[in-house]
Amino acid sequence: MLVTDQSDHLVRFSVFDVDLRTGELRRNGSKVRLQEQPFQVLSVLLERPGEVVTREQLRARLWPSDTFVDFDHSLNTAVRRLRDALGDSAENPRFVETVARRGYRFLAPVIRNGTGESTPTIRKHKAWMVAGISAAAVLVAGIGIGLRAGGRSLPHTIQRRLTANPEEDPVTSAVISPNGKYLAFSDRTGFYLEQVDTGETHAVPLPKQFALQSVSWFPDTTHGTTGSDQPRRSFIPEPASWFPDSTHLIATWVAGPAEPPGLWEISILGGEPRKLAADAWKPTVSPDGSQIAYLKGSAKGNSEIWVMQANGEEPRKVRASDGSYCQSLAWSPDSRRIAYVRGVWFPGAWEARFEIDVLDLASGKNQLVLANPGLGPGLAWTADGRLMVSIQEPAPNRTDSNLWWTRIDARTLKTSGSLTRLTSQTGGVADVSLSADGKRLAVMRRTIEPEVYVAPTRDRGTRIGELQRLTLDERSDVPYSWTPDGRSVIFISDRYGTLNIFKQAIDQPTPDLLVGGKDQLGIPRLSPDGTEIVYIIQPKVGADSPTAKLMRAPLRGGPPREILEAPGIMNQQCARLPSTLCLYSQVISRSEMRFYTFDLEHGKGHELEKARAVNLNIDEYNWSLSPDGQTLALARKFGPQREPAILLLSIADGSERTLVLHGWPYLACLDWAADGKSIWGVVSTTADAKTLLNIDLQGRTRPVLEEQQMVLGWAIPSPDGRQLAIWKASGGSNVSLVEDF
Repeated sequence: MLVTDQSDHLVRFSVFDVDLRTGELRRNGSKVRLQEQPFQVLSVLLERPGEVVTREQLRARLWPSDTFVDFDHSLNTAVRRLRDALGDSAENPRFVETVARRGYRFLAPVIRNGTGESTPTIRKHKAWMVAGISAAAVLVAGIGIGLRAGGRSLPHTIQRRLTANPEEDPVTSAVISPNGKYLAFSDRTGFYLEQVDTGETHAVPLPKQFALQSVSWFPDTTHGTTGSDQPRRSFIPEPASWFPDSTHLIATWVAGPAEPPGLWEISILGGEPRKLAADAWKPTVSPDGSQIAYLKGSAKGNSEIWVMQANGEEPRKVRASDGSYCQSLAWSPDSRRIAYVRGVWFPGAWEARFEIDVLDLASGKNQLVLANPGLGPGLAWTADGRLMVSIQEPAPNRTDSNLWWTRIDARTLKTSGSLTRLTSQTGGVADVSLSADGKRLAVMRRTIEPEVYVAPTRDRGTRIGELQRLTLDERSDVPYSWTPDGRSVIFISDRYGTLNIFKQAIDQPTPDLLVGGKDQLGIPRLSPDGTEIVYIIQPKVGADSPTAKLMRAPLRGGPPREILEAPGIMNQQCARLPSTLCLYSQVISRSEMRFYTFDLEHGKGHELEKARAVNLNIDEYNWSLSPDGQTLALARKFGPQREPAILLLSIADGSERTLVLHGWPYLACLDWAADGKSIWGVVSTTADAKTLLNIDLQGRTRPVLEEQQMVLGWAIPSPDGRQLAIWKASGGSNVSLVEDF
């Protein structure tokens, strides 16, 4: 029974009490930790329960007009923090409902002011707005936000928001029309067209084959049940490039989870779409409209550049695969050359070396024009001869990237030698597109924030209970192990600038630093006896020799010591006592990986020749050592018939057997269960969703957690098998317009 309080600053809903004066939130009398901005969001929503509070109204209340922040990322983070504190979810909200492209609504009855009366309960519904988006969206599109760099405005640059999607519904693709009037974009709810000057947004009617359908990509019941009766939606076409007339464009569409993308021509005026190419992605139409350049091959390696006529005819390969991969393509203003961002990976490097090359179509020659280790996918070539590029920010902001430009000579392809900053914002530049006159630039940004969650296991370690968020900061936190008592999670975090190693008890709000310093540290795991942490010091970015160090440090504190040093160390793991086996993997080439034993005192041991992996792209590769040290699980992301597979290799005699995960399209990672009787693996199920599986040693799969809204990384069991540490990442994606640059 709910009892009202006579103080006007006290508000109650469900099992929660809110003191608006002191900023306290309590659940059943116990204080709930909630940061200031999430509490302010809650306060505003409680003022108008049952009503939509727009994102702009929240902005006006939380951030004064003279405060320059990445508003969307900050608000998305605050709402997610609030939901975590309330035990709420975006998918099935009990308290805070997202109203697509508008704002948020508080759903629960609220008791306030000592009246004993409560607001009516609001019926939950999905407010997918396909046309006539509210005036709030128009206001968002019309507000100019000055760019800041070091506290000062960047000269002659104006930016304003074009989309305001919440974290649970990110923009998946966006491109501005050549006439600069329209932004075509897609998200999880559909394919939209926004008028840039007014913000008016309408859904683009999708032909039958693209229409949203209730289809399931889950395996049949002979291989386990999904644990959910909810079917999954089909994939949404993603706009990629306009034709010069600004009435039709090319979209990328994936027909199914195991299908390669294809290119389709779609008119915004209606009519049947036309397929232009199969097994193709990243298309871009030449400025004169006569040709289409696109990529084929793996997104992580062996990329090929192809060109075809605008009608899809006469496709030809113009750049063969050389082991590198391409991220973006951009035509020169005269439609004779193609610039592309190229990632060059070399054995043992944790990161690729990036450069921008220009391909001359007439001669077939490639020319390097710019090299920078921080280059990203953002790339555009303006009509006045500027090359727009995205570059990663230095530590501690390496998850951010911004746009820079340099002059490029049309005849010699020489650049001016200097880069001029264009933007200074948080989040990573995912894509850019230009109007034909070069006066408008649409920038799509993505944010991602990995965090650590914990959940109890059920049914002998094959099911999980309710997830609770462990790390509450706004940095990147990734779990790798547990302390031997199963009470604390060991993870890496960049909260101090570089990646350091921390541990945090599951009943504590903050972590303790275990190993710090200026080096980038990775993959902290326990020694066989559980008294030490074994980890890797990553090679320096851009170093001539990609040499990594395998290190050890006492779990209770003390100076680190080097175990060994070698090029190409990418992973390491030790078994648990009574086994003393420790292994590390060494990348020899992009298609070859070797395994070696090591001893904490004496360093490198012998090679496990039976475990040598040859002809295997490392981007499709993962491994885990069983707790008893008897079996090595080697995973292929794509196995036979494009189904993922796990190779179980006996350490003792080299015998092997393969588990094919029938019906699942893509295996991301795997880790052994604590008892060694099953494996935890994460698979992709649709373009948006990932599922955590428990896989027994006969290959039977049991889905235990499906994640639609957040990125799902992996699950690490505690030594006793009673808990899982799960890596999940939140993030969002939106589009801004840059003018007067």
